[in-house]
Amino acid sequence: MSELGASRHRSRERAVELLYEAAMKGRSVAAVLNELAVPPDAYTLTLLRASLEFQERALELISRYSIDWPLERMALLDRLILTLATSEMLSDDAPPRAVVLDEAVELAKTYSTDGSPSFVNGVLSSIADDIARD
Repeated sequence: MSELGASRHRSRERAVELLYEAAMKGRSVAAVLNELAVPPDAYTLTLLRASLEFQERALELISRYSIDWPLERMALLDRLILTLATSEMLSDDAPPRAVVLDEAVELAKTYSTDGSPSFVNGVLSSIADDIARD
């Protein structure tokens, strides 16, 4: 992995951690960020902004393609990873689709359940196809 790739991977991990913290505390991402002693790196902030900007569209797409898995039944980390990756793909300067999918699957392997990587990959692949058609 290149230095940029490793740096962006850490940024994605940090973004998921901050989204998770906000969800678990029932607070906004902005409130969680304001409490940090050291602000996150620029790419983490870019990912968090995209997650907030595209949240509604991302959740709509996740709901559409997570057949038989309503958002409220989905593992929180899976939903956060899917939202982050979908938002990243919806961004104007999105990385290549394969990079976003691979990173999301890696996050699911690290942070979620045994079945999460294949679930995240399947849902996200369908979302990526949908976005490509737009």
